[in-house]
Amino acid sequence: MAIDPGSKRMGLALSDPLGITAQGLPTMARRNKKQDLNFLKSLVRKHGVSLIVLGNPLRMDGSEGAQSEKAQDFARQLEQHLRDQSLGVTVRLWDERLTSVEATRVLRQSGAGTAERRKAVDQMAAVLLLENFLDSQRQSRLSPSPDSGPDSEPDSERKSERKLESEA
Repeated sequence: MAIDPGSKRMGLALSDPLGITAQGLPTMARRNKKQDLNFLKSLVRKHGVSLIVLGNPLRMDGSEGAQSEKAQDFARQLEQHLRDQSLGVTVRLWDERLTSVEATRVLRQSGAGTAERRKAVDQMAAVLLLENFLDSQRQSRLSPSPDSGPDSEPDSERKSERKLESEA
């Protein structure tokens, strides 16, 4: 499952069991932390999710800013909440730079009007985030080399994940 976090809404997407395709789920309007976490927990249970890919809004130069820190904090809270519920779900941060820009472009090319784009951009960004993650996983399985493999990720992803794990 992928989450494109925002301050007002969260875009959501789910992969098929084989991890081949990504489908959008209805966008979640944020309420408060407790309700948000409980809603996500219900989706995890309903769909048998074992991994959540949470968008990490890095700066264009790959560095972390305030929004990235908020995403990391939310990732820790979500993972802890799911652990407390005896749901062994891993939350993994994933670079989401330009997913919203790309989602807007895709929606514009599809002929969606401004109002339709506003409603669908978060969901489309989550789909693109999940597709990017799934493509990366496929690539690492198809072309293993000393520099790429199941544990190989862009530096920004390793740094974000290490930070998340060290603070857990």
